[in-house]
Amino acid sequence: MTTLADTWGINEAQFWLRGIRPDEPVEHDEATGIWNVYGYPEILQALSDHAAFSSATQRLVPDAGDRFSEGNLVQMDPPDHHKLRKLVSHAFTPKVVADLEPRIAKLTHELLDAIPGDRTELVADLAYPLPVIVIAELLGVPSSDRALFKKWVDAMFESSDQFSLKERTKEQEEYFAKAMEQVQQLTDYLVSHAQDRRRQPREDLLSKLVLAEVDGARLTDAEVANFGMVLLVAGHITTTMLLGNTVLCLDAHPDQFAKLRADRSLVPSAIEESLRFFSPFAAVSRATGHETELGGQVIPADQLVLLWVAAGNRDPRQFTDPDAFDITREPNSQIAFGRGIHFCLGAPLARLEGRVALSILLERFPNLRTDPADGPEFLPSPAMTGVKRLPLLL
Repeated sequence: MTTLADTWGINEAQFWLRGIRPDEPVEHDEATGIWNVYGYPEILQALSDHAAFSSATQRLVPDAGDRFSEGNLVQMDPPDHHKLRKLVSHAFTPKVVADLEPRIAKLTHELLDAIPGDRTELVADLAYPLPVIVIAELLGVPSSDRALFKKWVDAMFESSDQFSLKERTKEQEEYFAKAMEQVQQLTDYLVSHAQDRRRQPREDLLSKLVLAEVDGARLTDAEVANFGMVLLVAGHITTTMLLGNTVLCLDAHPDQFAKLRADRSLVPSAIEESLRFFSPFAAVSRATGHETELGGQVIPADQLVLLWVAAGNRDPRQFTDPDAFDITREPNSQIAFGRGIHFCLGAPLARLEGRVALSILLERFPNLRTDPADGPEFLPSPAMTGVKRLPLLL
């Protein structure tokens, strides 16, 4: 079977794209000191047990420190996680998200109108700017700064090396230092906006964060900035990868693309299958809070665990013919957005942006296809699966 990985030479670490099954659903990597979890039920168990599998992983990562964990929703466990998540959950309710549809459609048309000629680079022209503008407008930061956001975020994910707790290469050290520098610049940027909202509140999410109270106390500037950073980064990169990956999967499976062209009502299920088949965030990390058993393995306390949701989404115990891309797959219990208390807060918004943008894209350019003379370029990070560039002929 020829896979997407064979066609485009995707990172060797992403074995699930090659139809290779791990020997066991849970394995310890002696070389890196990390536990890897590949099985669907094992991943669900870990995602639903925050006491055994804590989200506060920075304590196990050398040199990471805690300067970016304060107010970082991704690094929090209950009860603090519940308190902070509640502060912004109102911004992502079904009604609030649904009300954004006309704005998303208008932006999509404007971005496509700006494309000159009969070719496009999907990421630069649509998949990146669309979600960045939407999340920037929600937060209340200038969407015109999106080139800055891209510079900062790209630096966080540009390493192609497999992370190790045991040995750091010179390249990894340089990457880590550069990434932390860019994260600090993004944090400083958001702190300045938070301080501005304390002086002059507006009708935006940052203002609500600086005015909110948790246990009778206002959030600090660092907490607001780190919280805002999670929303800004996760709020756009997921949709960027989702859009690019869906177009790529359809192009690689002409029979499925033909089905979608014939029946546009299949757009939502095509997106769900893309999330399963080509999961954007391939892995999420956890730290064991105490000794625990998972998949027949006993994992000691204070161990770094990688939950490979992309591999879980190809688990034959859960999905029939898991290496087939089928936009009519039903049921499709993919876990690309996670499960449990850390289920992606922006998942409804990402799905809406994907549905609206893909529908309009196919309506305007029903015969779009990848450019055989200019292939896709993928993000280098082993823990992420997405295109950095996707040239298309329209």
